[in-house]
Amino acid sequence: MQRYNDLSTYIKSTFGEKILKLSIDAGFTCPNRLNGTGCIFCGEEGAGEFAGSRRLSITEQIDSQIEFLKHKSESEKYIAYFQSFTNTFAPVEVLRKKYYEALSHPNIVGISIATRPDCIDEETRNLLSEISKQYETWVELGFQTSNEETAKIINRGYENSIFKEQALLLHKAGIKTIAHIIFGLPFETHEDFMNTVKYINNLPIWGVKFHSLYIQRDSSLYNYYLNTRFKILEMDEYIDAVCDSIELLRKDIVVHRITGDPDKNKLFEPLWPRDKIKVIGNINKELKKRDIEQGKALGGSHGL
Repeated sequence: MQRYNDLSTYIKSTFGEKILKLSIDAGFTCPNRLNGTGCIFCGEEGAGEFAGSRRLSITEQIDSQIEFLKHKSESEKYIAYFQSFTNTFAPVEVLRKKYYEALSHPNIVGISIATRPDCIDEETRNLLSEISKQYETWVELGFQTSNEETAKIINRGYENSIFKEQALLLHKAGIKTIAHIIFGLPFETHEDFMNTVKYINNLPIWGVKFHSLYIQRDSSLYNYYLNTRFKILEMDEYIDAVCDSIELLRKDIVVHRITGDPDKNKLFEPLWPRDKIKVIGNINKELKKRDIEQGKALGGSHGL
C-alpha cells in the first residue's frame, strides 16, 4: 500500500521510467556567505557535499556523474540538480547561460534549482517560467522552519512573509515549488515541527523534503552546539515526527525525501542518519503499524 505521495511515483507517472538527479555545483555563493556568515547548518560545500566539482564545467559534471551512475541505473534520462549554495544568486543572463548549458545536454530532461525565496526576482521567475514550458522545472526553497525565532538562530536571513510571497509568485508563474524543512533545529519541539507542516499546507507548495538536523564539523552549528548543548533528536523521535507530518500533509504534495544524507566523514552528531536505509525502513514500518496515509488527519480538508 502506498502510504504517501512519493517522488518516485510522480517520476514514473510523468516519464514512464526511473530518472535520477545529478547534483551540480555551478559556482554560486549565497548572500549570507558574502556577509561573512552563512546558514548555521551549512558546511563548506553549501549543502552540496555530493555535488560535482565546480572546477569542472556543468557539462563535464553531468558527463562524469552519468559515467559514475551507469552501473546503478539503466535510465538514460536525468534531472540536473543545481544544489550547492544559492542557485539564483546571479544576474539573469548568467543564470540563463548555466541553466541552458545543463538543459542542452542530451540526457537532461529537467532542472531542480535550490535557492532562497529572497533571491528570486521577476526576471528570474520569467526565465524559470520560460524553461518550465519545455522542461520539468522545480525550485527548492530552503524554508527549514515556520518558527521565526529559530530562523534567527540558524541565520536563515529572511522572514516567513518572504517565503509566502515567493511561493505564491512561483505558483502564479507555473513553477513547481519544493519546501525544504528540517526537524531537530535548536530548541524546537514536536509542536514546532507540526506547525511548519501546517504552514506549508496553506501555500501552493508542490513538493516537500523532510530532513533531520545533523551537525557537520565544518559548519558553524558545530561550535554552536558545543556552546549550547541543545537537545539532538533521537531516531525514534524523528521517525515519529515524519509519520505525524505525513498524516498531516496535504495529499497532493509530492514527498521528495523523508530523511537526509549526511557526509559521513564530516558528521559529528547524531550518528544515526548515517544509516539512511534503516531510517527509511523504520519510517515505512511505523506508517504501516499506525495505518497512516498522507493527509489522513485532514479528513475532507485540503489545507488551502
